[in-house]
Amino acid sequence: MNRFATLRRPLRNPSRRAIRAAIVLFLSALLTATGLVVASPAQAQTRVPGIDISHWQGSINWTSVRNSGVQWAYIKATEGTTYKDPQFNTNYVAAYNAGVIRGAYHFARPNSSSGSAQATYFASNGGAWSADNLTLPGALDLEAPPSGAACYGLSTTAMRNWITDFYNTYKARTGRDMVIYTTASWWNTCTGSWTGMASKSPLWIAHWGVSAPTLPAGWSSTTWTFWQYTATGSVPGIGGNVDRDHFNGSRDRLLALANNTP
Repeated sequence: MNRFATLRRPLRNPSRRAIRAAIVLFLSALLTATGLVVASPAQAQTRVPGIDISHWQGSINWTSVRNSGVQWAYIKATEGTTYKDPQFNTNYVAAYNAGVIRGAYHFARPNSSSGSAQATYFASNGGAWSADNLTLPGALDLEAPPSGAACYGLSTTAMRNWITDFYNTYKARTGRDMVIYTTASWWNTCTGSWTGMASKSPLWIAHWGVSAPTLPAGWSSTTWTFWQYTATGSVPGIGGNVDRDHFNGSRDRLLALANNTP
């Protein structure tokens, strides 16, 4: 069924209000069809648009990104204890110079080395924090690897210990609680629905194509901090698809998180 069919019917003696309503309905349907999430006016005031990127996005014009309305970005820095994203240094500095509030993220490899070793490598290669009004705390990307066992062959107890090890080391190095990026399914499966990090780490939830994300054990519907809502977004200054995200709050609250202030 053509979802736009009813929108093309002529209105009988349309009022201005009816015309405006029809335009809003059409635009909402169009944006939904293209995979974008449409925020209500209230949501638009309390959700700050952002992105997350790696070298797969290629060369980025960060001035164009910022001018498009994107206010923050997480940028891949490291993976395991041997890999650093080849575009990280360029992106991290260029985002800062364009006025984008940016943070670094680490792709976890819990089967290759300890959480402490990977947190140390991350903090030493871009994941450290500074109170400069434009730097977010580092994020730990916890998800299934491109190939192999989804939980890296670790038991739920071993995974909890690995995450705790990473958290303790990162906080000792930077003074900040790390952000946790994950999905509800991965977290609940691989940590055994552990609630032990919900009071410590801001949550960056990945859940695409829904009006509200499903959250892992421990976090409530009002306590997610970042939400990656699509992996097929587009942004001026970036070629191809890019992950699009929301921050759950105003810009003032985003700056408070960046600066570690109340």
